This record gives sequence, structure tokens and C-alpha cells, in this order.
Amino acid sequence: MYKTKKMIFVSFLTAMALVIYVLEAQIPILFPGIKLGLANMISLAALILIGWKEALIIMFLRTLLGSMFSGSMSAFMFSLAGGIFSNIVMILLYKLLKDSISLWSVSICGAIFHNIGQLLVASFVIQDLRVYVYLPILLISSIVTGYFIGLCTKFLIDHLKKIPMFKEIL
Repeated sequence: MYKTKKMIFVSFLTAMALVIYVLEAQIPILFPGIKLGLANMISLAALILIGWKEALIIMFLRTLLGSMFSGSMSAFMFSLAGGIFSNIVMILLYKLLKDSISLWSVSICGAIFHNIGQLLVASFVIQDLRVYVYLPILLISSIVTGYFIGLCTKFLIDHLKKIPMFKEIL
């Protein structure tokens, strides 16, 4: 029964992340390359609540399905690279420093490495490292959006723990 509830919870989080991803894709971009990354709060919540493997699964499925619904192959490559970099950093920080680092710090570092992963793909695609000139602007936006996502994740975790069906797995 535990495995079934865990699988349902992962499916629930994946669906939440996908809906958020698709809705956020409809928001006009004010500055090239800068988005809130709201769906990343689901991966961060999954990391904290159920584990790193599930967080990676949710990120991969959300990226794959979200790119199919609202993007393209290039959107998939950029999102996947950013998601992998971001999740690996958040997993390592959470695993190694969870008692001495805040959720907001983990989220900010994840946002920073999400942008680094995307710039890595961009530099590979256009065959030019000058794309990293854009990094300072992305770092500033990463701090702001990462902090916001950390706040949202804390709120989400507190409320997910209240769902009676999932109490035994959380």
C-alpha cells in the first residue's frame, strides 16, 4: 500500500508541475531568458518530502511533457539541462547541508545552476562562449526568483503535509 500511495503522490506532483509549467509558458517574457520557474518548486518539495530520485523523475517528466505540450525540441534541451544542473545542486546541498542551510538558499543555488545549465546548452548550440556575458543578469534574476520559489516551496510543503491520504508517506 505504501508504494502505491507513493506512486500516486509522485503522479500528483508531476501533474501539478506540468500544469504550472504549461501555464507559466503562457506568461509573456519581460526579459529574454528570465522566467519565475514556478514548476521547480514541485521538484524541490519532492526532494524534501520523498527523496532525490522522485525529484529527478518529476523534473524529467514535467520537462518532457511540458515541452511536448507547449514547446519545442530546443525548449526541451534548455529545460532539461537547466533542470538537471539545478536538481543535482539542490540534491547535494540538501543531502549534505540540510541542517545548516535554509530552503531559500537551496532554491537560490538551484536557480543559479538552472541558468548555468541553460547557458551551457546555448553556448553549445551557437558555438560561442560569449553567451556567458548574459550570466550576471541571469544571476541577479536567479537570486530573486530562487528566493521566491523557496518561499512558495515552504508554503507548498506545509500544505501538502495536511493531505490525509499522503500522511503516511511524508
